[in-house]
Amino acid sequence: MRIISLDEQSKKNILEDLLKRSPNQYTEYEAKVADILKAVKEEGDEAVFRFTKMFDKADICSACVKVTEEEFAEAYEKMENPDLLQIIRKARENIRAYHEKQRQYSWFDSKANGTMLGQKVTPLARVGVYVPGGKAVYPSSVLMNIIPAKVAGVEQIIMTTPPGPDGKVNPNTLVAAKEAGVDAVYKVGGAQAIAALAYGTASIPKVDKIVGPGNIYVALAKKAVYGHVSIDSVAGPSEILVIADETANPKFVAADLLSQAEHDELASAILVTTSAELAKKVSDEIDNFVQVLSRKEILEKSLENYGYILVVQDLQEAIDVANEIASEHLEIVTKNPFEVMMKIKNAGAIFLGEYSSEPLGDYFAGPNHVLPTNGTAKFFSPLSVDDFIKKSSIIYYSKEALEPVADEIIAFAEGEKLTAHANSIKVRFDK
Repeated sequence: MRIISLDEQSKKNILEDLLKRSPNQYTEYEAKVADILKAVKEEGDEAVFRFTKMFDKADICSACVKVTEEEFAEAYEKMENPDLLQIIRKARENIRAYHEKQRQYSWFDSKANGTMLGQKVTPLARVGVYVPGGKAVYPSSVLMNIIPAKVAGVEQIIMTTPPGPDGKVNPNTLVAAKEAGVDAVYKVGGAQAIAALAYGTASIPKVDKIVGPGNIYVALAKKAVYGHVSIDSVAGPSEILVIADETANPKFVAADLLSQAEHDELASAILVTTSAELAKKVSDEIDNFVQVLSRKEILEKSLENYGYILVVQDLQEAIDVANEIASEHLEIVTKNPFEVMMKIKNAGAIFLGEYSSEPLGDYFAGPNHVLPTNGTAKFFSPLSVDDFIKKSSIIYYSKEALEPVADEIIAFAEGEKLTAHANSIKVRFDK
């Protein structure tokens, strides 16, 4: 893995390199995605089933697109690892407990002068959760997307996921969905699933918001339908940044970097360290791990494209670099990780100490693993209960409360040349 002594030019090059991974850069796919969205909007189910046959090799029809209770029951029986069900249930409770603390409630503030102001919190009525399929299986993503919606009180949560060529959904995915509390699952993937959720078809109801990760077609489809519906974010490839000093265990650091590099060839894994000696040891450990891990080709490509070990002068420089990159996952493996954490402004999720490795957050700890990528942690947050509610402002003034301020409101409106606004107040106090 390449080792670089960081300076301003190398930092600039790395940041430009990382931005190339953004879905916003893949404009060559937009026309194809637009065609799929248009077809589904105009033809509904017919287009959805046609694209499912084309891309997933599965024959799906209106009678079989929705997962039945029998199929859910069959999924429980077909789980390869019988222990996984209990693990899913433990993770579910950790995720639920964490997100329960995020719940917001309506509030009202009454004053003696006859005013009442407040905020009414309302859950979204119907949410669509997209879960990737194909060769990959992500029951963890099922839990992370459905449980916050359940905690928020969403009335109906529907999930779409691509079927296999046999028209079936992976058993682990279905079990996770049932355990999380999904209301319905549809066997549709790709941009056609996003279109169906955004516009609605005879078989798949239109939703208010779409959440969940996916490939470039899914990401661009979500971006395109934003406005017809709300979305969580346009997710980019996975990434990890580790801040480490001379006290870090090089084997642990190497393993954690590879835990994200194995996602795909566009994944980014970066170590920022104050120790040149640690840099060399981590590079050697990575070389050793890559030779024995199952996704060797992906790891090699990912590290070649977007893997860096950056050697910096001191911890403050490491912190500055981390804040500039604003990584999806940030591990702090230093002598005093809590002190460093206090200076971090931009990161999706922060992992402290050598035993808080990134997969702990992916699967089990409780905080959401749907995180901002490609530097968007500078202004976006992890998926949360907040993503599944909306807020309405409440305003009440009695006549006695409005009268003393009426002239001021009239003057403000007239200052903006909006005489109808001013008149709306005036008529209430005409003699």
